[in-house]
Amino acid sequence: MNMSKLLITAGIVLIAIGILWRFIGKLPGDIQFKSGNVTFYFPIATSIVISIILSLVFYFLGRFK
Repeated sequence: MNMSKLLITAGIVLIAIGILWRFIGKLPGDIQFKSGNVTFYFPIATSIVISIILSLVFYFLGRFK
């Protein structure tokens, strides 16, 4: 697989993740603390979901090499 196809595929994946992110929003496992003017947000569940999706994408890209 050449570099142009890889970059196009990565761009399409990022666009799809961005669109899905708008609809999904915060998942139940995400941590958020609010105290006065300070807000701390750590998306644990979202990070795990994105990691699984990217692992599957790169696995399949590696198989079609």
